[in-house]
Amino acid sequence: MKQKKSFTFADLFAGIGGMRLGFEEAGGTCVLTSEIDDAARKTYKYRFGQEDCENHQYIDDVVKLGKLKKEKFPQFDVLVAGFPCQPYSIAGLRQGLNDEKGRGQVFLSILKILKTAEPEAFLLENVKGMLSHDRGQTMAWMRKKLAECGYSVLDPKVLNSMVHGGVPQNRERVFLIGFKKGIDAKRFKWPEEIAVGKPLSEHLEKIEVDEKYYYTDRFECFKQIEEQVTNPNTAYQWRRVYVRENKSGVCPALTANMGSGGHNVPLVKVADGIRKLTPRECANLQGFKKNFKFPPGMSDSHLYHQFGNSVTVPLIARLAKQIQKVITNA
Repeated sequence: MKQKKSFTFADLFAGIGGMRLGFEEAGGTCVLTSEIDDAARKTYKYRFGQEDCENHQYIDDVVKLGKLKKEKFPQFDVLVAGFPCQPYSIAGLRQGLNDEKGRGQVFLSILKILKTAEPEAFLLENVKGMLSHDRGQTMAWMRKKLAECGYSVLDPKVLNSMVHGGVPQNRERVFLIGFKKGIDAKRFKWPEEIAVGKPLSEHLEKIEVDEKYYYTDRFECFKQIEEQVTNPNTAYQWRRVYVRENKSGVCPALTANMGSGGHNVPLVKVADGIRKLTPRECANLQGFKKNFKFPPGMSDSHLYHQFGNSVTVPLIARLAKQIQKVITNA
């Protein structure tokens, strides 16, 4: 391969742009974005720009994108996709590619896009449960189909935001990476473990937090929470009838169902009481920098869902930098 200085990428199932931020940190330029959720797309566009332009295109539906002719595709070097996890999650329907709601079809669209656009590499991200779905047969089928598209597919790897991303969040996700045949995929190195950069307490807001986030006696569970949430150096979860403390001193994995109400947002003990994490703190724990602003009027429920559904930016940046080294022959 001839050495080149930069690379481009397509950001599919983009959410609010966590993948994009990581790949931009590695020097990439995003030329195509696809995200079908209206609220997530609003947050994404508030950060990255509202309209199509000469060097960037929005196409909301990945299934429609997969049907485009080759001449309609912008050229890009890397396909990036954190595709829907529900069919493969232990907590989900676990129907995989036979999911009755059609969500498994999005993977077939990824295959079509790879065949049409022929990027030099891809990165796919999903929940850890995808590895064991259908006794491993789903993952084996995926790898086989990706290889048939012309790629050397690396063995999937489970990485944890806490030990590979440097943030205090115990979040395991599986990553699947491939390079166009002819590219030396052996040059890619998976990130080694690193220490957590800042403790959980330093990711909490330093300003006064609205009282709506606090637990008080208006909640039936308050007495039990007050008795058991005692350590200011970790996070807790209310699990219907008991409190679970994270013994590692970090936050449990943020989830999309944080936005569905109830007691799904992790709890912390602060100087003036016990409260749930704010959306800004969830952003911090996913590695979003302070300059990532929320759209005016966006509800907390949407923001919780979006950050719980996102990726950990520093971890993605480490992967992106390795991909960049391989495809640019650096």
